[in-house]
Amino acid sequence: MGSREPDSLLPTPHSRPSLQHRIEYWAVAGVLRFLGWLPPRLVRGACAALAASSYWLWPRLRRVGIFNLRLAFPEWSERRRRRVLFGTFQNLGRMLADFARFPKLDRNNIEELIVYDGFEHFARAREQGKGVLFLTAHFGNWELSSFAHGLYGHPLNFAVRQMDNPLLNDLINRYRCRSGGRTIEKNDFARQALRALRRGEALGILMDTNMLASEGVFVDFFGRLACTTTGPARIARKARAPLVLGLAIWDSKLGKYRLRFEPVQWIACQDPEEEIVANTANFTRLIEEYVRRYPDQWLWVHRRWKTRPPGEPPLYPF
Repeated sequence: MGSREPDSLLPTPHSRPSLQHRIEYWAVAGVLRFLGWLPPRLVRGACAALAASSYWLWPRLRRVGIFNLRLAFPEWSERRRRRVLFGTFQNLGRMLADFARFPKLDRNNIEELIVYDGFEHFARAREQGKGVLFLTAHFGNWELSSFAHGLYGHPLNFAVRQMDNPLLNDLINRYRCRSGGRTIEKNDFARQALRALRRGEALGILMDTNMLASEGVFVDFFGRLACTTTGPARIARKARAPLVLGLAIWDSKLGKYRLRFEPVQWIACQDPEEEIVANTANFTRLIEEYVRRYPDQWLWVHRRWKTRPPGEPPLYPF
């Protein structure tokens, strides 16, 4: 299931690809295949070196990351912020190394990378027969979490943003879906998500990215208002599906990830919109708790607080 090679290296694109699309595709495909061919320890070392280089070679991302850490942790020293941000890049390096190994992973070797922590919470949620809605974030190894859950026999449906390069879009999604998962593009997400839950399937949603004011609501995140998607709350309310927080957390002592599941309680309100906002705020609070505990495993290079409430000036000076 998870180890089968694709029939063709070059996927069928959504639209006619340009020369630039083809060059980008072959470059990324070549890197992934090369990394996947290397022994596991060597590929981890190579990606760690690449991550360290990226920290110094991408000043724009470094600037965003440090700025975000100042917003979230004003009491920290600059040295501590830099150390945490460097850890974020190291985390991305681990992700790349593991992603390249997806074609070689199966049920027999997946435990080399990740083990369950709290599987019983998913099992109890699944027993309700209404599907399971996973809340997750750009934290730890979010690609491996859904991939591994599929290899363990529980494939997920998950939302993806279609990439501008159709060839890369197909390549990355083909890697993601090797363990039986299914992508749902955002332009048809609500309808497909509800169908999946009504079939009793599991659905995963990343809910920690900045949204346009017309697409989300403002809730507290590290003491500042952050425009946050209401999609998970609206879908959960409509489907009456049980909620589980799912995060793949790097455990340095164990030398692998823990796929941690926690049940999420629904907050009932008399007013439907008030209920949506209250639960969106609660979901965001749960994610913040984990980011505070493992700050170097969150994606600080994303401008999470970019969208501001009406009348409020921009936070980012760049």
